Amino acid sequence: MRKKILAANWKMNLTQPQVLDWLKVFHDLDWHQPQQELRIYPSSIYLKELVSTGLHVGAQNVFAEQKGAFTGEIAVEQLQSIDVQSVLIGHSERRLIFKEDDALIAQKVRTCTGAGFPFILCCGEAIEQREQGQHLAHVESQLKSALEQFDPAQHSLLTIAYEPIWAIGSGMSARTDQISEMHAFIRDFLEKELGAIAHQIPILYGGSVNSQNASELFSCPSVDGALVGGASLDAQHFHQLWQALSA
Repeated sequence: MRKKILAANWKMNLTQPQVLDWLKVFHDLDWHQPQQELRIYPSSIYLKELVSTGLHVGAQNVFAEQKGAFTGEIAVEQLQSIDVQSVLIGHSERRLIFKEDDALIAQKVRTCTGAGFPFILCCGEAIEQREQGQHLAHVESQLKSALEQFDPAQHSLLTIAYEPIWAIGSGMSARTDQISEMHAFIRDFLEKELGAIAHQIPILYGGSVNSQNASELFSCPSVDGALVGGASLDAQHFHQLWQALSA
């Protein structure tokens, strides 16, 4: 049975005092739920501090090379050295704003798998691609490129996050039928590429998830949790999502 995952992507938000306030509220809430996994993906300057809390802490980004003259980048080995547990790869903001192409994302996947480092691989389409009926083909292309050399024996390293670009930060979540269609499509793709082991790989949804729509989104049998942006910046609100996931 796949474990449900609720992951917080803080992006470039929260100052040091705000992180401390977040943790203060967090520790006053009940997060015990053995069938669920909680993950926090903060800005890199907070990684070591949050690791010390015992939470599953992941990085928002990693570079494809192992070391060298790459100013401003972070290597897998550096993350592992401070007990960071996973990383996001291929988020739409990395693809669109920082021009990360499929080749670079595939290289990052190979670097992580080579180091035995878990990752969430993000995929998703723009509104134009959905309106033109190209959304399934586009996501398939993203996944096929990233996982071309992926070894099924390393399936425990992989989590998929489907995030329709048009829903991220817009306040407009995808409909449950749209989510179910895409998640089923991704599961079928993984099964064709990796075999029966694909059914052990979690597929998360991301895109304007909040306390008002969480229960409906999590009711989709194909949704194994969520990668949450803005709604994770308030620990109390984030806890409401955690409760919705366990309902």
